[in-house]
Amino acid sequence: MRHRAASDNFSRDVFPKGASWSNLPLHPISLQAGTTAAGGATTKRTSLAPAEVPHFDQARERKGPLGYPPPGERLRVDVHIDPDGPGTIAADVRRGLSSPRKRLPPKYFYDDRGSRLFDRICDLPEYYLTRTEQALLEGVADEIVALSRPRDLVEFGSGASRKTRLLLDALERATNRVRYLPIDVSESMLRRSAQALLADYPSLRIHAVAGDYERHLDRLPNGRRRLVAFLGSTIGNFTRSQAQAFLTRVASHLNTGDHFLLGVDLVKDTAVLHAAYNDADGVTAEFNRNLLHVINRTLDSDFDPLAFDHLAFFNAEESQIEMHLSAQHAHEVQVRALALTVPFEAGETIHTEISRKFTRAETEAMLDRAGFTPVRWYEPANRYFALSLAVRR
Repeated sequence: MRHRAASDNFSRDVFPKGASWSNLPLHPISLQAGTTAAGGATTKRTSLAPAEVPHFDQARERKGPLGYPPPGERLRVDVHIDPDGPGTIAADVRRGLSSPRKRLPPKYFYDDRGSRLFDRICDLPEYYLTRTEQALLEGVADEIVALSRPRDLVEFGSGASRKTRLLLDALERATNRVRYLPIDVSESMLRRSAQALLADYPSLRIHAVAGDYERHLDRLPNGRRRLVAFLGSTIGNFTRSQAQAFLTRVASHLNTGDHFLLGVDLVKDTAVLHAAYNDADGVTAEFNRNLLHVINRTLDSDFDPLAFDHLAFFNAEESQIEMHLSAQHAHEVQVRALALTVPFEAGETIHTEISRKFTRAETEAMLDRAGFTPVRWYEPANRYFALSLAVRR
């Protein structure tokens, strides 16, 4: 779970005039012996010496904590979505609801309400993914930073940026101040999380992109020595061919030596998987139905979300969780913006999401085909989840 995207295309620049986006140099001062990592790559652990703090416009006199510019001068948000326009959702809904087997892309879960619901899911006792990945990242963040030495930290589907803080803390310990570049479908969530981060990290600069990382990779600001984080096993929302194509596109936008951090949910006991997507409080069910609220608001349709049951199960043959919305009774839905009538039979479903589960061999082969060399593989003792660090060849 966690696939974020967006629609339509326009720009909004809220960054104050006169600020500089100069990158921060890092100075390696010692190298330890090389080690052979997963995939056969050789890596070196690097210690980082303090580098100069980047200065903004010297004419500015207003300062925040410790002499840094206040948060309003360290945030830029580029918007490539129209929150009120149908954009590509119209084409996706027409195609998906006119198909013999109805389906809708999971990217439309994530309006502001959907983003908040997902944040609640992350705290559920059944939903092991977030806490397992977070605990894992907490233990390895320092090594990831030492290996990648980033000037730019890019995150796809950043949401509330919970796990980002672990990387930012590691960067602070390494005296490495970076620019953070989150891309997410929800502009409001981007702004909320950015303000919280700016308050807690007074030297941080954020250049956020409200957009669809599938469509707007070319809108990411230029940078050098990037660490791109794609966490939460969002890659599992793609089919095998889609995942391979996406990672190949990501690699094409990176430079040799840039690093890519991929979170993947691993194959495990079916009972654990079932509970994670069928929580006792019904939050995941409400999150699933939120897709219908989005269509009602955006395309003037008359879905009754409560007329659909949440259905989630593990498809062992495809090694994936599938989420559906199942019609409780036969009825019709009008999508007035498309002049479309959608009939449903009792028990007929809309397929809303897949969440594929991975092995190490499959993950590293996928990264290798895309143009990355695996550098590190991290997994906890229970082998529920993994982080794969790779470098662009």
